[in-house]
Formats: sequence, structure tokens, C-alpha cells
Amino acid sequence: MMIRDQETLNLLLDTVSRFVSERLIPVEENVAESDRIPDEIVEEMRQLGLFGLCIPEQYDGLGLTMEEEVLIAFEIAKASPAFRSLIGTNNGIGSQGLIVDGTDEQKQYYLPKLASGELIASFALTEPGAGSDAASLKTSAVRDGDFYVLNGTKRFITNAPEAGVFTVMARTNPEIKGAGGISAFIVEKGTPGITLGKIDKKMGQKGAHTCDVIFDDCRVPASNIIGGQEGMGFRTAMKVLDKGRLHISAICVGAAERMLNDALRYAMEREQFGKPIAEFQLIQAMLADSRAEIYAARSMILDAARRRDEKQDISTEASCCKLFASEMCGRVADRAVQIHGGAGYVSDYAVERFYRDVRLFRIYEGTTQIQQLVIARNMIRDAANSAR
Repeated sequence: MMIRDQETLNLLLDTVSRFVSERLIPVEENVAESDRIPDEIVEEMRQLGLFGLCIPEQYDGLGLTMEEEVLIAFEIAKASPAFRSLIGTNNGIGSQGLIVDGTDEQKQYYLPKLASGELIASFALTEPGAGSDAASLKTSAVRDGDFYVLNGTKRFITNAPEAGVFTVMARTNPEIKGAGGISAFIVEKGTPGITLGKIDKKMGQKGAHTCDVIFDDCRVPASNIIGGQEGMGFRTAMKVLDKGRLHISAICVGAAERMLNDALRYAMEREQFGKPIAEFQLIQAMLADSRAEIYAARSMILDAARRRDEKQDISTEASCCKLFASEMCGRVADRAVQIHGGAGYVSDYAVERFYRDVRLFRIYEGTTQIQQLVIARNMIRDAANSAR
């Protein structure tokens, strides 16, 4: 079933919605200024089970289906993206690789710690010379007895400063230049040979941290290779990409809804020429276009989520969602600033911060241009197969 128990889900959605409005939104400005999420908020997120939303119940998570997950994401994203970012890697690529391909021992040891938030996960794939072209990564892992020795640098790694465990993609077979020579490793914080670079100063998303992760003769037990064999790493990552793209698409919708609600409220309160600006048709056009695009994105995402829960291949649909929802979110952000006028350009209003925060959505989890390539290539492949 896509939604296993509607009553329980409604209770969870109400709880998350209330937590967002009563606890997260009031501290957004403080998070942006201090560049950190207060410890008490992180602890409350743990208590609510937000770090284990998508981890199976047998490992102490909530085990949400894809449809249930995107419905929760719609709510969480109405607050600053920093909060979602902290729990995102535990629910996304940081745990999903283990869930789909990890050994029983790896699952039993790490997943309960990730579900509780005791460990923060971080996914280390991107490198200085390998971003969209992830299969060209250079980080090496050389077998040495019961260990692998890792060398290389990872860049823009989300949650690295907070991470207790890293999922690291490294090349175990230099003879295979593409994806087939890549393996995934579980590397714990504090392993000799790991150092972190300085925290990146980003355009937006203060409170969500990224930095370089450097491996210098880092010795990792051979038992920590995900799935117990070489060459599975990139395939593992690809298996969970659709899920990550749907999740980010849902985050785009939630953020867009927050910005539109703020813009609507401002337009109804702000008066010019003796009446609220919401009564002017050009303002109404921006509000209406935003509402229609948000509805379209939400409908796409829910449809794709249901298809995934039905075990359908949704590679094309997930990329369509990521492409449309992230670009939609950017358009809504731009209109929201425009509706606020000069007020939208100063930090007294949340829309100024969100305008910068949401720009990242069109870049990570596969850029807009990568999504276009995926969609077109899948279309061409499917057409060729049907013609045979």
C-alpha cells in the first residue's frame, strides 16, 4: 500500500506541521544569523523520529512509503531548508545505499543509529573534478590485506562537519574508467587519515553545512565495503537516485508554498493608491501563475511517488519532477520578491532569504541540465526499443 494507515499518517502530518510552525519558523532568523541549528531543536527532531522517516521499522525507523515521505516533505520544507538538510542525508543517500545493498551486519549496526539521529550520515561523491560527471571520480581505494587505503578529496559534502559516518564513493579498479570500477565504503568519523576542509561560505542555506573531505592513506576495514563486494558503488547510488530526486522535488513544492503564502499575505496588507496591492491584476497574475505551477508540481510528484511505490521504473518521471519543481520554485521565488517590492530585497522579510536558499535546488541531486539529458535519453531509448 502507498499509504498504509491514513489516520496515523494524518497524525504525523499534523505533528510535523505544528512543529514547523511553532518551533522551526520562529528560529529561522537566528539560524541564518548564527549559521547553526540550536541543539534543543536538533534533539526535538530526534524525538519526533525525523532522522528515521525512511529507514525500515525493523531498524527503528518509521519506514515511510514514497508517497508518505513526499507528503511529510511538503510540510518540512515550509521552514528554512537548513532543517531539512540536517535530516536529509540520514533519510536519503546516506542510509538508502545501505538499505538496498548493505550486508545484514552493516544494516543492523548502522541503521538504528541513523534512525535515532545518534549518527549523522554524509554522502561523499562529488570531487573537485567530478560533479555532474560522477563516474569520472578520482578518489582511489587500494586493497591492503583486510583493509582498503583511500586517497582523494571530496567537495561540497553536505553535513560533513556534523557527520559521524560517511558513505564514500571510491575507485577500486583503475582499469575500469567508468562506473563499473567504483565501490562504496562506510567510513566512520575519526578514522585516521580523514581531515575536513573549512566550512564553505554559501550564497544561502545558512545552518546547512558543506565542506571538503580529504582522505590521506585512510585505512578502512574491508568489511565496510557496502554490499561486501567491489564494483557495486555507483550502481547502488543510481538505485536510490529516483527517490532522492522525488524528495527534493517535494521540498521545492513546500518552499514554494511558503513563499507564495508570504507573498499573498504581504499583498493583502500592503496598500498603494488607496487599496491593497492584491487587488491589482498584475499582482494577481503573479499569484495565480505561482499557484498553478505549485499545483502542477505537487500533482506530478504524488503521481510519480505512487508509481514508485507500485515498483514501477520512474527514472523519467523522477527527472521530470526534479526539472519542473526546482525551476518552478525559482520562478515562484522571483515573483514573491517582486510582489514584496523593495521590502523583498531586505532581510526583514523571509522571502529575501528563501530567494537565495532555493537557488541550490536547481543544482544538487542532478542539475536541471542533467535532468534534461536523462529525460531525453530515456525517451530515445524507449522509442528505439518499441520500434524493434
